[in-house]
Amino acid sequence: MQLSNQALGAIMMALQESLLNELDIVPILSGFELTATDKGLVVNNPPSVRFSDESEITPADLEKLVVR
Repeated sequence: MQLSNQALGAIMMALQESLLNELDIVPILSGFELTATDKGLVVNNPPSVRFSDESEITPADLEKLVVR
């Protein structure tokens, strides 16, 4: 199995969110729902990335970024 470009993008978005907010990436990655396609694995619920100077993002917020 290989990762599709979409799955790689989802991983990069998760990494960016994790690094920007100095939080653990594991909750996002463990929440990924994957589907095998001819182009490789696809993430059905990719994370969204938030940019906010107003409030601190908590580990609970990170878990909510993955659509289940």
